[in-house]
Amino acid sequence: MSGFARIFSWCLLVMPAFLIVGCGSKPLNRAPVEDRGVAVAQPPTAPVVSESKPAVAKPPAVLADSASKVGYYTVKPGDTLLRIGLDNGQSHKDIVRWNNIENANKIEVGQVLRVLPPVPADSAVVTKPVTSSTVAAAPMGAIASAPAKPASAPTAVPAPNASPVGDDDVHWIWPGGGAVLAGFDEVKNKGLDLAGAAGDAVLAAADGRVVYAGAGLRGYGNLIILKHNATYLTAYAHNQTLMVKEDQVVKKGQKIAEMGNSDADRVKLHFEVRRQGKPVDPAKYLPAR
Repeated sequence: MSGFARIFSWCLLVMPAFLIVGCGSKPLNRAPVEDRGVAVAQPPTAPVVSESKPAVAKPPAVLADSASKVGYYTVKPGDTLLRIGLDNGQSHKDIVRWNNIENANKIEVGQVLRVLPPVPADSAVVTKPVTSSTVAAAPMGAIASAPAKPASAPTAVPAPNASPVGDDDVHWIWPGGGAVLAGFDEVKNKGLDLAGAAGDAVLAAADGRVVYAGAGLRGYGNLIILKHNATYLTAYAHNQTLMVKEDQVVKKGQKIAEMGNSDADRVKLHFEVRRQGKPVDPAKYLPAR
């Protein structure tokens, strides 16, 4: 082989290596990188919650703005309309009517109830106006011999249908003939306990109207409540049989129940007198035996 041929052959062998090395050393055309600094991941921001106090739900009330006024009562835990009526000297039915209560078995703590009757329009005080006939006009130029009397103030005249706020003129009798087992105590015994046998007559202590007859008041058993006037109620508890119905008018001495031991440890009559809802000692009202 000639020298030229050898050189040509050597070039053919070496040239691919140079091409490979050349290609490997050529820098890559990378996309330009813009340096914006290192971004630090921030935790997600929690939603801002207003620190304003949550609105407090107002207790249901018939007349919430009247809670502090006389003649209104705010319902407490454990209250019933029957208990509220007894403690305020009213019929539970009247309280239902005065407050437009749809369900008498559903009252709520915080509810404000009217416990005194609304004042009717015709019970307002009527005043007599001063008429011109009460003052005589002196003739012009006349000399007055005596100073003229001042006009009298209007005279207050109660309306004919107005009912008295209270009435202590009640003639009482004993509701039973048995001996007194327990006397009055403001804390332990809010009335008198009278002895007797099952079936003995329980008598109305005065004229009145039945405002409750049933067993819906815990601790009283079969109970009758009479309303005698705007001031007084009487209660007759632990009966065996009830002889009257609600809204019935009864007379003093009328048999209204038979004595028993319902919700009691023995046969007895528990008798209460309530003056404007407050328990008072019946012995101070009943005649001496």
